[in-house]
Amino acid sequence: MDNMSIRSATLEDLPILLEFEQGVIAAERPFDITLREGPITYYDLKALILEDDAFVVVAEHDGKVIGSGYALIKPARYYLDHQYYSYLGFMFTLPEYRGKGINTAIIESLRKWSISKGLKEMRLTVYNDNHPAIKAYEKAGFKKHIIEMRME
Repeated sequence: MDNMSIRSATLEDLPILLEFEQGVIAAERPFDITLREGPITYYDLKALILEDDAFVVVAEHDGKVIGSGYALIKPARYYLDHQYYSYLGFMFTLPEYRGKGINTAIIESLRKWSISKGLKEMRLTVYNDNHPAIKAYEKAGFKKHIIEMRME
């Protein structure tokens, strides 16, 4: 997409990022009956922006913030072949900009940051029935790996 760039998020971006967070929650509610009713939050965005082991980015088009994502360094399970990995979250693109490669550009930026931190593994979670998100992640190079199951 022309005139689109990815940059580090700043504290000045918090108002729009908080709106994006609610967009993520609204998109995911139909896939998760365990989410509490009423207002909720997923992330401490201010802390993530300030965290050394996290990288929050925004996508801009003509000066307007249109997408977001973060990478967070997490310890891997002791039995895996890597000690740490980069966990991706907060992937959001405004509806009118979807399908234009913005999510892929955000992931590529997060991938480069992850590599710069010495990480070779990136992971994310997505609801099994969220087919548009799965398609976007597969387009960016992710492969399905494991399914988490639940029972009440």
